[in-house]
Amino acid sequence: MKSVKGIILAGGNGSRLYPLTFGISKQLLPVYDKPMIYYPLSILMLAGISDILIISTKDDTPKFKKLLGNGELLGINISYEIQFEPNGIAESFIIGEKFIANHDVALILGDNIFHGPDLISNVLKAKENLIEGCSSIFGVSVQNPEEFGVIEFDNSDNIINITKKPNHAKSNIIVSGLYFYTNDVVQYSKQLKFSTRGEKEITDINNYYLSKNKLNLIRLNPSILWMDMGTYSSLIQASKYFENYEKKTGNKIACIEEIAIKMGYIDQKKLLKIAKSMSNSEYGKYLLNHVLK
Repeated sequence: MKSVKGIILAGGNGSRLYPLTFGISKQLLPVYDKPMIYYPLSILMLAGISDILIISTKDDTPKFKKLLGNGELLGINISYEIQFEPNGIAESFIIGEKFIANHDVALILGDNIFHGPDLISNVLKAKENLIEGCSSIFGVSVQNPEEFGVIEFDNSDNIINITKKPNHAKSNIIVSGLYFYTNDVVQYSKQLKFSTRGEKEITDINNYYLSKNKLNLIRLNPSILWMDMGTYSSLIQASKYFENYEKKTGNKIACIEEIAIKMGYIDQKKLLKIAKSMSNSEYGKYLLNHVLK
């Protein structure tokens, strides 16, 4: 079985969060005690995806490199590419063509946060679907579907169509920012025309696979948190959520060093070195006293 590669799209201007994002990428803003990008990175790591490409802007890419390096400390491979203009999510596959090579690919948006029971089992299901030549998207129920890609169903609950930001939503189920695609997504992305918004739309890719009967919808149940981190309120809500979760359980979410050792990417010696470098912080103390206990 060929391995699946992962892409995190962490580009854009973050204009909805101005002035917070005048000097820093949205995906580097804190969500409780860690940078936002730790959350999507942790999903890929937990899915057993260890070869990861981060796509960001020319100004922000050096900052991600400073934060994560080449992934060696985590026992994974991280590489970088620049998206010079915000030309749409689907452009990720064109930018990442050499990285993807002949592999299937998982794409996660750097400002999407997922957490909850059975999440990773759902993600692994999407990974397994690739073996059958089927791509997968993750549907979530929201109160404001018109702001996203809305999934339309027939009377038998089969997907008919996906519409980007419709004036009138045909359902409250939308496509979240995590996608698993077969390798031909690269070639199809090249054929896409720019939309009226001036972007290569991920919705067009999803409808392409739907037309080929090769799109699988995995519905995330309401117990799974999904947040699009595009507003001031979502930043605060997510931070409070993870602070409360940690205080209640004593465990951290998206602790990439803890995930690295649990997944067998690194050994205790490497983890100890990382933990000692952060020993003055509560995060570092968690690694020393909880993970390395």
